[in-house]
Amino acid sequence: MEITDRLRDATIAIVNKLPLRESELSRLPQLKLIAVAATGVDNIDLDYCKTKDIAVCNTRNYAKHSLPEHVMMLILALRRNLIGYMQDIRAGKWQEAKQFCLLDHPIRDLHGSTLGIIGYGFLGKGVAKLAQTIGMNVLIAERRSAATVRAGRTPFAHVLQRSDVITLHCPLTEETRNLIDEREFQEMDRDSLLINTARGGLVNEGALIQALQVGSIAGAAFDVLSEEPPRKENALLSANLPNLIITPHIAWASREAMQTLADQLIDNLEAFVRGEPRNLVTGSTVQNKEPH
Repeated sequence: MEITDRLRDATIAIVNKLPLRESELSRLPQLKLIAVAATGVDNIDLDYCKTKDIAVCNTRNYAKHSLPEHVMMLILALRRNLIGYMQDIRAGKWQEAKQFCLLDHPIRDLHGSTLGIIGYGFLGKGVAKLAQTIGMNVLIAERRSAATVRAGRTPFAHVLQRSDVITLHCPLTEETRNLIDEREFQEMDRDSLLINTARGGLVNEGALIQALQVGSIAGAAFDVLSEEPPRKENALLSANLPNLIITPHIAWASREAMQTLADQLIDNLEAFVRGEPRNLVTGSTVQNKEPH
């Protein structure tokens, strides 16, 4: 009710993750534009907007540096066992060591390892570029359900099997929901890592906990959860797993990225008022939607 009260007389609504479904939109007859201050639009009933001629625009590529850098930070933290060594120092283990260094946890290089990218849109390409500059081999996954494999792509199952690190950059759709589930974890190498900075719903969180507990994979780092913010007790947050890193949906949020987002949002609004709408979302497809 608060949503419709605040937007009752609005012709333009600026939203981020706020859900706007038919039940809310049907009470907003003046609405002409929904300007989403994000790339993802799965919180908007696009089919209803299309039937009622409500324009929807999003902001794009603003995190082109911020998110890939966050991904590499998470990968490095896991491969170098950063959290484990920080905990050791706080516990006084280095101070009591018999030699100059403390080697309680394995340390692995990224150079020469293989990164599997699932979702090769603008952000996936950005991660690939960073990974290649430090000597990682990059595999680009074909769609899981694809009948043929495009040039430059690798079959989905082969990416799971051959990657030291898998990073997700695809949108959340009915096709990609629970894209990584119990079966996929079984196909992954026991020393592999899973990184998710895209959408929480891409991974079955219960299956992830089990995979980490039994050692089906070596570790995971997530910037997104299935419910955000996690008002209810989320199993990932309470699992207390040493091989799991969670950050609070901040991969996009460098100061520079936020300024780019704000500038683009203003540009979208001004363009719509001029009668030249830009960054429009049509039907259920974002025009530059992150492919996978």
